[in-house]
Amino acid sequence: AAVQLAKHLGATVTAVCNTENVDVVKSLGADAVIDYTREPFLSDDERYDVIFDAVGKISFGRCKASLKPGGFYVDTDLGYFWQVPALAVWTRFFGNKRVLLPIPRYRKELVLFARDLFESGTYRAVVDRTYRLDDVVEATRYVETEQKTGNVVLLVDHGEPPQ
Repeated sequence: AAVQLAKHLGATVTAVCNTENVDVVKSLGADAVIDYTREPFLSDDERYDVIFDAVGKISFGRCKASLKPGGFYVDTDLGYFWQVPALAVWTRFFGNKRVLLPIPRYRKELVLFARDLFESGTYRAVVDRTYRLDDVVEATRYVETEQKTGNVVLLVDHGEPPQ
């Protein structure tokens, strides 16, 4: 979703993934893809306006040198001992690089925006696996392997409607 949304908003996107996901990420619109199993994705040569860690795998400390002045590090994970929220506050007042922690909240216009992206085909959900609700334990184990690509879906059988 992050690649598709960033492209929709006009960003140039460099995505990072493993070898088996390179084609999927390219199909979502990434301008460049770095296979982290074959090359380092943080280098001394490249600087970014935003680094978005969608899976909580790399710290602000490791990313900081790869951010441009005024750049943003966005994480979806709270970090070790809640370091990300603390850094979000700290970097607001000190330094020229910021840490952001997206806090979800319901706003009708965002829901409508997401619906429009989906209905127009701008956003395409990536479904890795589908499980029946009875197999929720197996589905959870798979998610916990941290090897999924996209979403894992649970199917809820509502049964036959009463006659």
